[in-house]
Amino acid sequence: MIATTSTTAPAAPPADHPVLRALLSRPYPAVMGVLNVTPDSFSDGGQFIAPEAALAQARRMIAEGADIIDIGAESTRPYGAKAISADEELKRLTPVLTEVVSLGVPVSIDSMKSAVVAWALDAGASIANDIWGLQRDPEMARLLAARHSPVIVMHNRDQVDADIDIMKDIAAFFARSLEIADKAGISREDIVLDPGIGFGKTPEQSITALARLDELDVFGLPLLVGASRKRFISTVVPSEPHQRLGGSIAAHLIAAKAGARIIRAHDVSETVQALRVAAAIWDRQ
Repeated sequence: MIATTSTTAPAAPPADHPVLRALLSRPYPAVMGVLNVTPDSFSDGGQFIAPEAALAQARRMIAEGADIIDIGAESTRPYGAKAISADEELKRLTPVLTEVVSLGVPVSIDSMKSAVVAWALDAGASIANDIWGLQRDPEMARLLAARHSPVIVMHNRDQVDADIDIMKDIAAFFARSLEIADKAGISREDIVLDPGIGFGKTPEQSITALARLDELDVFGLPLLVGASRKRFISTVVPSEPHQRLGGSIAAHLIAAKAGARIIRAHDVSETVQALRVAAAIWDRQ
């Protein structure tokens, strides 16, 4: 959410890890810039696969106000994504990650493989971003507990089911993830929850998750929302991924108002501006 003087906005939960604490202490949500070093991501596949292009994009996003750079080397798009080995993932990351870390902003590693996350943390990444919420790789939770690393726990499903109540499914998934985290020894103050807009959901369920985001307040943990360029926008206004800036900003402002403390976006400059203007307006309400 936007932390303002408005009585409608509850205080953000405390964070234990210094990096996470700093990110969540801002008067508006932190913006996480997306850096895909992949040939097949749904929005910008191949655009930043060359190390020099990836580094230039990281510099650009930081100049535009990104508080975090989220680096991923394996596409996780819902349709047609090709699974790759940890070795291939590391091959893509090795020329890029340490250079991005040296730019001075926190870096999160977007990977579902504990071996890749371990390497990235050794190389200077600060946060793990697990699209399977500690439930896919059995070593992930133990690794993050041992490293005292913050983790973004994202909701996901193997199969889309249009007939379920998606919020009940998200809540049950998070309850299981938090049980795994507790058993491994991950501090609750090091966890951020992500409802996984566009992952394992119909477009209608993604819209529902955004509309009912405040139901996740029951967990008492900070929320990350990444609606940037997602397919649900095209079901409202037909558009290609690069044409969805307006829909992305609309979704992110609604998410911020509902409680999101981190916004994951491709279009950093426009997202930062929108969030800061909204915060200024909400402060006067």
